[in-house]
This record gives sequence, C-alpha cells and structure tokens, in this order.
Amino acid sequence: MPFSEIRELGISERIKKILNIILGNKILILQGRLKSEEEIRLIEDTMALVDHVKDFRGVELAVIDSFNKEEAGMFLKMKQNMAKALIGDTSALTIIGPASIVKEIKKNPKKIELMLNK
Repeated sequence: MPFSEIRELGISERIKKILNIILGNKILILQGRLKSEEEIRLIEDTMALVDHVKDFRGVELAVIDSFNKEEAGMFLKMKQNMAKALIGDTSALTIIGPASIVKEIKKNPKKIELMLNK
C-alpha cells in the first residue's frame, strides 16, 4: 500500500483501514512507517480484538529503514528530516500481518525475512 493512501487519514482512520486488511487475513506491506503513537494504537486495538474476533491472535509488525543514520552526513540527515516533516517517512517499509499467518519476522539492517505458517 502506498503511504499516499493513508497520508490524509487521522490516526483512528489509519488504524481502522490497516486492521480491516489484517482481519481479512492479508499481509500488508506499507511504503513508509507509522508514527510511534500509531503503532501503539494499533497494538492496543489489536489486543482489544483478540478475545472478540474468532481465530484472531494478534499482529506481527516489522519496519525496515533504508536510511542509515550512522553513515549519513549532517547535510543528508537534515535533508531526510525535512522530507519526513513534509511528506512523512516514506523511506521505510512496514510489514504488518495477522499472527495466525505470520510465524515470525526476522529483521536485520538490510533485509526482512518473513516466515509464514502452513
């Protein structure tokens, strides 16, 4: 899903859209990353649904960021921060999936390994 699809939505609407996809037993690959308060809200809403939705065991979430802060110079960091402020953090990739399908997400700085249940 391109970040532009959720850019104009409020926190509640973003989380609702994401949860609707996840509750449909689909894995969401989002261009960009959610804000920390949105990730917290997603986890809270997910925990509230676990006992109320049949066969729903929660979500697995991982973020990989293509921007290496340790290797970047001061000008590149400023440019990246300005872009984030204007259009959001689209340099990252977020994977969100239902725990009933996603067995494990292994993450290292350059890649994500997505293990699925049979």
